[in-house]
Amino acid sequence: MKKVILITGASSGIGFTTAKSLAEQGHKVYGAARRVEKMEELKQYGVTPIKMDVTSEESVNEAVEQVIAAEKRIDVLVNNAGYGSYGAVEDVSIDEARRQFEVNVFGLAILTKKVLPYMRQQHNGTIINVSSMGGRLTTYFGAWYHATKYAVEAFSDALRMEVSDFGINVSLIEPGGIKTEWGFIAADHLKESAKGGAYEAQATKTAEGMRKQYSGNMMSDPMVISKAISKAVNARRPKTRYLIGFMAKPMVWMHTILPTRWFDYIVKHAS
Repeated sequence: MKKVILITGASSGIGFTTAKSLAEQGHKVYGAARRVEKMEELKQYGVTPIKMDVTSEESVNEAVEQVIAAEKRIDVLVNNAGYGSYGAVEDVSIDEARRQFEVNVFGLAILTKKVLPYMRQQHNGTIINVSSMGGRLTTYFGAWYHATKYAVEAFSDALRMEVSDFGINVSLIEPGGIKTEWGFIAADHLKESAKGGAYEAQATKTAEGMRKQYSGNMMSDPMVISKAISKAVNARRPKTRYLIGFMAKPMVWMHTILPTRWFDYIVKHAS
């Protein structure tokens, strides 16, 4: 069944791959991002690029109204926009911490609130929030990033209960290690934030380890996550969680069964 799908963060990585894949399946896909020019390639696959800054309510309103004007409905919302900014709690500015929450949590919430009335009227819809295995465990120097992903998990669980009576599904995608620019961006933020500070030596070592991991061949291809999102899109009753990708299941399993300080030690010495 052809569905009208709106996906954020479609200019690169998981979002770009997923928009392309869903359009090739025959769905009507709107790919949203701040930089529309980076989605130009998606047009050849049938994706309609749309400008959206998830942190701006005005921008979100304009984008959603554009989709509704053209399609009269939105069947699936994929909240994929987000980024990772690593650094010690003592080093990361509160402004940067707020920005992570603005993009990863509040931006997701603004768009969800805008789309929900249309899905309620349809008595049908699916909201897919891209979280992370990092919404169920924490890694070294990732306090603010993980705080946002834990928030997305809680937000999604509560939302799922609220909207179930209106025929709306809510699913979480929880990627493990995925070969995108995410790891390099997080590593750059980590190294920069620690310059000249008390955590510089440990942060530099961890940042180098992150770059090495994301430069290697162990990380999963973004298509692995795109396939999980496709399953949620096309399922009559999607799963509430899709824990998928490199080390996702083993890491969550270890976090569940190991004593906390043992897990802390493993994570601190992983790079």
